Parts: sequence; C-alpha cells; structure tokens
Amino acid sequence: MGIKVYKPVTPGLRDMTGYSFEEITKGKTPERSLLINRREYAGRNNQGRVTVRHRGAGHRQFIRIVDYKRDKHGISAKVSAIEYDPNRTARLALLVYADGEKRYIVAPVGLKVGDVVMSGSQAEIRPGNCLPISNIPVGTMIHNIEIKEGKGGQLVRSAGTSAQLLAKEGDYAQIRMPSGEVRLIRQVCYATIGQVGNLEHSNVKLGKAGRKRHMGIRPTVRGTAMSPRDHPHGGGEGRQPTGMPGPKSPWGKPTRGYKTRRNKSTNQFIVRRRTTGKRR
Repeated sequence: MGIKVYKPVTPGLRDMTGYSFEEITKGKTPERSLLINRREYAGRNNQGRVTVRHRGAGHRQFIRIVDYKRDKHGISAKVSAIEYDPNRTARLALLVYADGEKRYIVAPVGLKVGDVVMSGSQAEIRPGNCLPISNIPVGTMIHNIEIKEGKGGQLVRSAGTSAQLLAKEGDYAQIRMPSGEVRLIRQVCYATIGQVGNLEHSNVKLGKAGRKRHMGIRPTVRGTAMSPRDHPHGGGEGRQPTGMPGPKSPWGKPTRGYKTRRNKSTNQFIVRRRTTGKRR
C-alpha cells in the first residue's frame, strides 16, 4: 500500500497525505448481510451527561461484523475481496466458505483475492490461517490473539501490528506484544498467522482539522488557554507554570504519576513489562 500526496492547492492540503487504496479490490458497497447500524452517542451516557469528552459529529458509518473467533474449523474459505472499514485502521478480507457462508476477518499482509484460508488445528502455517498456539512454531509472527479460550481474538488487531511467539512451556506460551511486553497465554487459545495489513497507516497525515471532525473527534483545548474558572491551569498574565503539586485535570485531580492499569488479576501472566523491562 502506498501513501498519496495531495497537490497543495489549499492550505489544508499542503501537508495532507492519504491512502492510495491500491489493495482495495471492492468498491464502496460492503456485504449487506454483515452490516449493522451504528448509533452515535457523542460521548453521552444513558442520562445524557458527557462521560467521554471530545466526541461527536462525524460521518455516518455502519459496523462490519468481524469474525474474531474463527470457529469454522476444518472448512476452507476463499478470499473474495479486500475492503475498507471506516471503524478500524486495518483492512478487512471477505471470506466465502465452502458451504456458502460469508464472514469478515482482519486482512493480514500478503493475503490476496483468490487465496484460500482455514482455521483449526490442521491448518497450514500461512498468513490468514488460524490455529491453536500449541500448533504454531516458535518464532512465528501472529495477530488476533485470544486471551480466553473461545472468546475470540482480543490482542494485536490494529494496522501494521504483530506479536511473536517466543517460547512454550507447560500449558502456557510466551508471546512478545507490539509494545514489547512479554505475556503468558494458554496454548489452547487461537491466534492468526501473519502481520496485520495496512502498514503505512502510521505515516498518514490528516493535514486539517476537518478530517478529524469526520472521524467524530471534536477539538481538544489546552487547559492553559482557558480561564481559571474553566480549568486549574487557566488564567495569569502570559504563560504560567501549572504550579504545585503538578498538572491537574479540569476537575482538579492530579494527572501525572498515577498508574492507569487496574486489571491486577492478569498481572501474574506478565513475564516482562513494556515500560521498565522488569520481570513480573
């Protein structure tokens, strides 16, 4: 996939880049049987209060039902199209199984129209095939990794990402995540072979604020640009330091130095952390 550079006929186009969509083989019409409506809540909860800031507007989108479980074992499927999905950074591959059923999967690098993929313990080690981790050779690059058996892939699904199977010991396998974290995952869990496609996603420059609004993301104003009544960082003549004891949220809560990880139940499965590199 290549990056398209726009001719700077307007200020917004001067630094804008976009996708060339060379890998897309199907037009703007997705598979209707795999679509559901998406309702935009604009960051509001069931009481109408804003619980997630900077959300709203955006282009209308339909949700594509993606098969993360890959539970049709032993049945071959042919790739009929590579499609664009506005809800994710990766591309989707439309599979047509031998029994006529159609499903979407996250398209890995190298998967093309006409290729045949399969899931199950007897599948070959090829991009797009889904196997138990126990059947995958050590050193293989994988994505769409399950955490709990049968729940479907939850890890490594965004564009250009991949994890590596490092070792197997007992019921668990050591997998290095894209962040550098090494994690234990049960070998009965399934994973898909290969690296997620759309490798150039990180090189795309939006170029103008309008493209961000089309994504449903509203502007984020700096606290130092506000007044004292709107933000703890606001006010003062000229630029002022945030003061003691440090940066704060709009509601006065400290925002630096606090751990954001709350799921302590899975700490036992972390062999090496991504930040410090310390074991466990």
